Amino acid sequence: MLRSVEQRRVNGEDEDPRVAELRSAVSRLRRELAAHPAEFTDRGIAEDELAALAAMARDGAPEVPRMRRSLLLVAGAIGSVSALAAGLAGVRGAVEMFGEPAR
Repeated sequence: MLRSVEQRRVNGEDEDPRVAELRSAVSRLRRELAAHPAEFTDRGIAEDELAALAAMARDGAPEVPRMRRSLLLVAGAIGSVSALAAGLAGVRGAVEMFGEPAR
């Protein structure tokens, strides 16, 4: 069976490396957010949208427009928290790997 070099076998199935990167970036930011001691108004929004992104990555076929919407909500919720900037940039980079949404 021929596979794309860009895919790898995970649990007997081919996995898109973009999905793996999204899953990793979202997981990292969720851990950073959970460890962040400060409470802020939109923390719940960020947690909910990160959970939605994690679910899309777990399912393996994320919808680009929905991912972008979640990213915007997360950025709006935690964008001013400098301690989370690197994690947020990682999620943004992972979402951007999926390309532009169809118009």
